[in-house]
Amino acid sequence: MTAPASVVVVGGGIAGVTAARQLRAGGFSGTIRIVEAEPLCYDRPPLSKAAFVDGAGIESLAFATADEYAAAGIEVIAGVRAAGIRAGAVALADGRVLEAEGIVLATGARARPPAFPGGDLPAVGVLRDYADAMRLRAAASPGATAVVVGAGLVGAELASGLTELGARVVLVDPDPVPGARAFGDALAGHLHAMHAAHGVDVRVGAVVRAEAEGDRVAVRLDDGASVSADAVVVATGIEVDTSLAESAGVEVDRGIVVDDAGRTSLLGVWAVGDATRRRRPDGVLAPPDGHWETAELDGRAVAADILGAQPASRGAGWYWSDRYGVHVEVVGRLVGDGVEIVRRAGSGLPAAVLRLDEGMLVGAASIDDPNTVRAARRLIDRRVPVTAAELADPALSLRDLLRAAR
Repeated sequence: MTAPASVVVVGGGIAGVTAARQLRAGGFSGTIRIVEAEPLCYDRPPLSKAAFVDGAGIESLAFATADEYAAAGIEVIAGVRAAGIRAGAVALADGRVLEAEGIVLATGARARPPAFPGGDLPAVGVLRDYADAMRLRAAASPGATAVVVGAGLVGAELASGLTELGARVVLVDPDPVPGARAFGDALAGHLHAMHAAHGVDVRVGAVVRAEAEGDRVAVRLDDGASVSADAVVVATGIEVDTSLAESAGVEVDRGIVVDDAGRTSLLGVWAVGDATRRRRPDGVLAPPDGHWETAELDGRAVAADILGAQPASRGAGWYWSDRYGVHVEVVGRLVGDGVEIVRRAGSGLPAAVLRLDEGMLVGAASIDDPNTVRAARRLIDRRVPVTAAELADPALSLRDLLRAAR
């Protein structure tokens, strides 16, 4: 396939911006435009972490300045949505049509909206963009009560941030130990216990409805209890946005279907990031990943394919979470086949959790120890044989195992 002379990237998150930057860095000489509905292209993970707590301006989250985009020859069209696509063109909501020989869909995902009656009340919302974060922050003054619905990665980080801001937090989730699918049982239990240790009122259950209560909202739970709150934020997952792809007849199956290079079923259209589902060599579609690094690697892969190069191979997936002053990193998988091995800190608490499957390390997570996860990733990617005894010995670092293998 001949490289397109012009590319329009729809979406200015990490996947879309990476695709644009890597195209230019790889020698692409045609026009590159990024269409972003937000005021600028900025990073999303800090919304539930430091930026939410610090109240940082949106400019501090930007991937690059206007001058830096201009110097790279990348045009950013911000504050306007893409309304439709077809082979060779992207139609914008303001009536403009951008001609493009290549289109990269980086449309991401939406926060799943509240599923209970009263979810449309002004005090009830989600966290997906900067405006959401600042609206919630404004409602979380010291002494205010905030209900967080969902204790996954985002919900847990929000509970931590709201607590740090001085709000009374009620955290509601139907799972007694949320996060086991991400962290494994031992680490998930330790991380979830941190909420109560920091004064969060943890409830096991579900919200059945929300009702206006003057300027506040009454949150009714399935056990009959009611919580009077100043703000409610629902963090129960995401829904992928495939509307533009569907409008062009691109194959969609609970996500935009792509191959390893990010190609869709329509020639000249690629897709990256949260909205995609990658078709494995056996034909099975992988679920959307939703992690920052995966989106960044997607952008690199698409840029390589447009430039006629082979996308780089990928190692074990990696992601992180920050809460209550601790930093957690995860690589690979911590559930499924194999056995869980816990390395204990001097306090007896889990410092690292490892998963061994048929003599190979397949996953690892650590608290405030990125070096362990970094070494684990190399052991996983290089398929270095290890034993349960070696992994369980806190005196033997994973870096030692890596050196021995060399």
